[in-house]
Amino acid sequence: MHAELEARARRRLERQLQAARLGRFKPLADFDWAWPKHLDRATVDRVFSLDFIAQGENVVLVAAQGLGKTMLTKNLLHQAVLAGHSALFITASDLLLDLNGQDTSRALERRLRTYARPQILAIDEVGYLSYDAHAADLLFQVISRRYEQRAIVITTNLLFKQWDTVFPNASCAVALIDRLTHHAEIIPIEGESYRKRDADLTQKKRRATP
Repeated sequence: MHAELEARARRRLERQLQAARLGRFKPLADFDWAWPKHLDRATVDRVFSLDFIAQGENVVLVAAQGLGKTMLTKNLLHQAVLAGHSALFITASDLLLDLNGQDTSRALERRLRTYARPQILAIDEVGYLSYDAHAADLLFQVISRRYEQRAIVITTNLLFKQWDTVFPNASCAVALIDRLTHHAEIIPIEGESYRKRDADLTQKKRRATP
């Protein structure tokens, strides 16, 4: 009986991890905390306690490309799933492509409910592409349905005052940002790209090899 319960719990965890769509990612143990010029470790630790999920609050990681915000986000969702929460990770472009592709209002409503359902939803890479007003309205609907009910994690390479470049013609942009930041931990990360550092180190090793 005990073995059957364990097997059932293991299968449930496997399903939840598959549903989260995390893909491959480096473990948190590999994160170089000393590399960023600015990163508030206490705030990150507080977020990783997962208390924000029960409160329906948000987390926003703001950093240039290559500073580990996606890595931190995937580790955060992984820890949330291990703690028994449902989760989903998706890029902003894939989210909006999916919603834009629904050809009836009923189909769109079903997809919106899908994104409203997980206890924690991570939307990655907001700010790398610009979108029209319709896409902004779709993202606003996702955020509004989760507002004060379900947690959202956002990663972005832009400060909020620069989001007018992401949604240049959207009247809902200010309201969207207000809902995201009303109950949120905002975590800026400053410094140079890890990937650039790793590429530079690789080049140095190659030049040093006779």
